[in-house]
Amino acid sequence: MAEKLTAIKGMNDILPPESARWEWLEDKVRQLMRRYGYQNMRTPIVEPTALFVRGLGEVTDIVEKEMYSFEDSLNGDKLTLRPEGTAGSVRAINEHNFLYEGGKRLYYIGPMFRHERPQKGRYRQFHQVGAEVLGFAGPDVDAELILMTAALWRDLGLSIGQDVSLQINSLGQPEERKAHRAALITYLEENIDQLDEEARRRLHSNPLRILDTKNPAMQALVEAAPKLIDFLGEASLAHFGAVKFALEAAGIPYQVNTRLVRGMDYYNLTVFEWVTDKLGAQGTVCGGGRYDGLIEQLGGKPAPAVGWGLGMERLLLLLQEIGVEAPSTAPDAYAMVFAGTPMPVVLATLEVLRAQGVCVQLHPAGKDGPASPKSQFKKADASGARFALVFGPDEVAQGLVAVKPLRDGGEQTSLQLAEAAGWAHRLLAQPQAS
Repeated sequence: MAEKLTAIKGMNDILPPESARWEWLEDKVRQLMRRYGYQNMRTPIVEPTALFVRGLGEVTDIVEKEMYSFEDSLNGDKLTLRPEGTAGSVRAINEHNFLYEGGKRLYYIGPMFRHERPQKGRYRQFHQVGAEVLGFAGPDVDAELILMTAALWRDLGLSIGQDVSLQINSLGQPEERKAHRAALITYLEENIDQLDEEARRRLHSNPLRILDTKNPAMQALVEAAPKLIDFLGEASLAHFGAVKFALEAAGIPYQVNTRLVRGMDYYNLTVFEWVTDKLGAQGTVCGGGRYDGLIEQLGGKPAPAVGWGLGMERLLLLLQEIGVEAPSTAPDAYAMVFAGTPMPVVLATLEVLRAQGVCVQLHPAGKDGPASPKSQFKKADASGARFALVFGPDEVAQGLVAVKPLRDGGEQTSLQLAEAAGWAHRLLAQPQAS
């Protein structure tokens, strides 16, 4: 017997019935995006490695430790499985001159890849929903993106403030961050004996990320460090103030977290995260912010941009944790075919019902013909269908089908096959069993 092959560690199969929860979430996302006027975009899973080195920053964790990078054996190109969606989106926008006619609101859904230690809700292949707004500089767009995520939580049955909470910050502009960076390095150098090995490594390459440390021994040091918000100029503070005012006007509670910096180098001005305390240490469900310099940095004409991304695995885990269930995917009806029944008549009738929107699952015959009625009734009940359509040879010869309710104890009736299109609505009108 050949060796059984298995999936790569941290890259998971998603099979029914679990896949139905994914489809439900994706449908919710697509409905949300349509309401806000966002259009779908799809970019390649494989991109040039240089895109992420230049876009995310050479000293970010993703570029240094987590990317799946390789050399194309045919032409020597250096390629990477995309670890996030923003850089590829900007590359596509630039390549196709997509902002020529003005700003765009776009979204994507798809797999990303990071080589990190697999753990609950965090995998090496994970799936991300992202929204990107390109070509608009005002704080109203920042606020709209945050309000959109709040609307998604409501659509999914999550409670804002209880299941998820919002943290926001401003990273200001490059010159403001440069001044803060210098003050931060000076402060950390004066306290270098309190830095762990990782912080010492980042001290001169990416000191802002030290503020995001999870090391308990460094928390007091980090709390007393110079705060970026104290270095922001009038324009940056006004932008941040406008975002906060919009959130307050919409009734969205938030906390200003001056240590919130995000993991990529391309952010400026507004950054935000939706966090939860129901998933252990891995508390971020969705995060994003403004990245006005990235389009030019990746070779396009200067243009502002802002966006967010959320991990679908993490969100589905949170929904499961608080008891939010996806709607049933059970069929409306289960078709049972007894021995001696002409199958072409059955198939033609089922196609009429399906054309009217009725979901019908057919019990397929085996190589020896249809299964016993008892076996078929058992399968019909297990399917979760509300009705069994019983195609017996005597009934079909009379142009009839027996319709038996499976959930509410109603009476079995016989209906005309020729009038299937007319009575299909009755099957759809019956309330779904809980």
